[in-house]
Amino acid sequence: MSSTPESKSSALQSDINKTSVSTNMPEHISLDKWADTGYEWVGEVEPNSFKRLTAILTTEHEQSKMQLNANLYRRNNVLHLAFTLTGEVWLTCQRCLQPIAVELSDDYNIALLEKDSQVRLVDEEQDYLLLDEIITEQSPEHLLPFKKLVEDEILLKTPMAPKHTDCEMSVEQFGEIPEEEENENPFAALASLKGKL
Repeated sequence: MSSTPESKSSALQSDINKTSVSTNMPEHISLDKWADTGYEWVGEVEPNSFKRLTAILTTEHEQSKMQLNANLYRRNNVLHLAFTLTGEVWLTCQRCLQPIAVELSDDYNIALLEKDSQVRLVDEEQDYLLLDEIITEQSPEHLLPFKKLVEDEILLKTPMAPKHTDCEMSVEQFGEIPEEEENENPFAALASLKGKL
């Protein structure tokens, strides 16, 4: 069956609607609109665009953009948010206080459950969240906090106390260290008595 230019352009338009390529990561995804048809977002994100992550980033090294490929889809009647993150962030080493790169590249997959009974539909090792617990904003439509969920996963992968494997602890000295006076050894008197008794 041949396709006309009109049908090709409408199919292309349909793909554009499903996949968003942008540098502005959406805060939310409308579940009312995309839960059944699926949603994809591909783009680059600045580590500084995440508020909680920004608090632990070093300011002594330039942060690079991270590549994010996200996909909201339904499988076995369970909604999933899967994404691949490629990139790193720069934190402060807790030993030497110099910048350290922390690799965040990984594949993430979270099952988004509408009811507790859906737990049996997901693999034992898969992470899952109840939609009622993560959709807290009161609005006419169900908005999945997409950016917050991605940031949660980044924070879980980020070490609490990053350290280089081969650095020395940074020690700063203030003032002079007083010299200790040599005290007489209390056993010296006993040693002198040893031969006399």
